[in-house]
Amino acid sequence: MNEKIWLQETSDRIKEKMHKVAERNQHKIPYTTVDGRYDDLSEKAICWWTNGFWGGIMWQLYFATKDELYKGIAEETELKLDENLLTSGGMDHDSGFKWLPTAVANYQITGNKQSFSRGILAADNLAGRFNLAGRFIRAWNDNGEDSKAGWAIIDCMMNLPLLYWAYGQTKDPRYLHIARAHADTAMEYFIREDGSVKHIVEFNPVTGAYIQDFGGQGYGQGSSWTRGQAWALYGFTLSYLHTREEKYLVCASKVADYFISNIPETGLIPVDFRQPEDCSLEDSTAAAIVACGLLELEKVTKEEKRNSYREAAIHMLKALTKNRCNWSLECDNIVEKCTAAFHDDKHEFAIIYGDYYFIEAIWKLTEQELFIW
Repeated sequence: MNEKIWLQETSDRIKEKMHKVAERNQHKIPYTTVDGRYDDLSEKAICWWTNGFWGGIMWQLYFATKDELYKGIAEETELKLDENLLTSGGMDHDSGFKWLPTAVANYQITGNKQSFSRGILAADNLAGRFNLAGRFIRAWNDNGEDSKAGWAIIDCMMNLPLLYWAYGQTKDPRYLHIARAHADTAMEYFIREDGSVKHIVEFNPVTGAYIQDFGGQGYGQGSSWTRGQAWALYGFTLSYLHTREEKYLVCASKVADYFISNIPETGLIPVDFRQPEDCSLEDSTAAAIVACGLLELEKVTKEEKRNSYREAAIHMLKALTKNRCNWSLECDNIVEKCTAAFHDDKHEFAIIYGDYYFIEAIWKLTEQELFIW
């Protein structure tokens, strides 16, 4: 199919479906679907790390259509997340995922001063997680037992844009220094020579010394969890976009080249590039996230690589559109076969950020995107 026709048809299908989905899920903050209908984390898990993506979908749709339905839902989601902002134990390194697609997006579009304050408060909390000795942002909280005070994860590369945004707004250099320091540490300790990526690295929280790395949500230690690859590829691209530091562009390209070399002919992405050969588990979210990263990388990379990055992104997006998207108006999710972690009991189900990044990627290609990172 002609690329322009495919994109127009896909954009139209997203808009048709999501209007129905939004109408029947106006007061929820969903994570996944149960029998095709969204669940709601606004009551049972308001601090969950994915809770900004529903608002992000709504802002992307509002930006493209100017339909007030989406704006209202996005604003309600942002208000609900105030409970998270006031829960110290629920504030972790994922503040970027929560408040960039909600409060910061709102501020970008409307200039809402309360949304600006939420964004700055979230950035301040994220900056406060910086470990000076190890030069990394701590990932998760704990109760003091089996402490994770020295743990950092590759996902946090996608939270750094909250600090870059805060620096841009306030010109306070501490935000920039912390973001760059964490990116430098991630580049040194998370990115292998071949461009594959570690998920979790443990440092001594007192001295900052490297201790070990873990397989985390991938197949195992030394493996190549594809969503981790995606966070790294997109995250280092974003660090380059915000700082123009050439080393981040080089790192993003290194991860991109590795990822592209491992894309199956089908364009459908496994949970881990090094999972057993007899394992067919997929993670569609990795495909959607990487597509977004490649489309941004295409704009700034060397000319000889641009076509390969765009072609890889479109290859995966077309594979998702044809084989892994549910276009039924009675089913709430779009993207199917998403997997949170290789060793979880549940695999290949709907996850809200699969839909978010799929829509973001299509919006990039159709020039409808609100750039929030």
